[in-house]
Amino acid sequence: MSLIAGSYERFIWGFKLKSPKTDQNYSLTPLFSFPSHLSPIKCTAVAGSAAASGGADDTIKIYDLSTCSEIGSLHYSATITSLSLFTPASFSFPRNLIAASEDGTVSIYDADPFVHLKTVKVHRKGVNSLCIHPSGRLALTVGRDECMAMVNLVRGRRSFYCRLGKEASLVNFSDGGEKFFMVMDDKISLHESEDAKIVLEIDNKKKVLCATPGMHGILFTGGEDKSIKAWDIKSGKIAYSIEDAHSTRVKGIVVLHKNNEGDAEDHQHIVASASSDGVIRVWDVRMPSKDKPNPLAEANTKSRLTCLAGSSIKSVKRPQVGNTTSSGQQLDAGEES
Repeated sequence: MSLIAGSYERFIWGFKLKSPKTDQNYSLTPLFSFPSHLSPIKCTAVAGSAAASGGADDTIKIYDLSTCSEIGSLHYSATITSLSLFTPASFSFPRNLIAASEDGTVSIYDADPFVHLKTVKVHRKGVNSLCIHPSGRLALTVGRDECMAMVNLVRGRRSFYCRLGKEASLVNFSDGGEKFFMVMDDKISLHESEDAKIVLEIDNKKKVLCATPGMHGILFTGGEDKSIKAWDIKSGKIAYSIEDAHSTRVKGIVVLHKNNEGDAEDHQHIVASASSDGVIRVWDVRMPSKDKPNPLAEANTKSRLTCLAGSSIKSVKRPQVGNTTSSGQQLDAGEES
């Protein structure tokens, strides 16, 4: 499994997480680190051997994890705020890259090679977060205009738009896509995907900065309280919790099982977290809450981390970036390919 983290200092960090064999422990091995952007990195996404990062320099960088190298860039017209790679069930390489930005638009790219397909105006202000349904047919977004939108990825247009009454910072689907959740400061709301009906509301007491779904109705969160919590989305109660997982706020969480399908049941409680203290840690969330947290593995980047993404490398296929020619000429993301 590979973990990719972005930082305020413009650096991209890559680590290989090795799962234990027999009596061995988890370990994080550095793969690469270099200043890939001209401004702070806002978001990262990983799927198979492909990875992407978006920054405040209006650029998306593309990486090949099989060779640990940057292979190209996609230029945008505003700060990139959220990225998502969609991989169909039968594919070992992502089919599409979806990007959201500060200008309220969502851009759709073909991921093999990385060629721009269409840009859709979705929000009146910047997009805070986007997520793709497991079917790959639609995406949800939330923005600074205090609205939620649905984008039809097949037709490339906005199909739904509603006012929330308060700005949401995060949106994501549950593991199976039957439900989705939104984060508004310290509150988490769970909704039915079919009609957006509210199923559950959770009060975390302190601001939530990252959240990701796990198996069997578990939702992992991290934020200003420096802890990692696993919520039971059926009861709204905490199933597991690691208090003081980091010295400062938690900025990213990755669930290990989602990238190791063969061992999903064995690894469903293993998560990786990144904090603005610069440390990436791997945890078993079932650790007794009364004991002092003891990570299974950790690495210190000594930088202010802003995001975290992870994936197993199922293919060594080298991705190509379609917007860069041999002469260095690049296609602007606002133009149709």
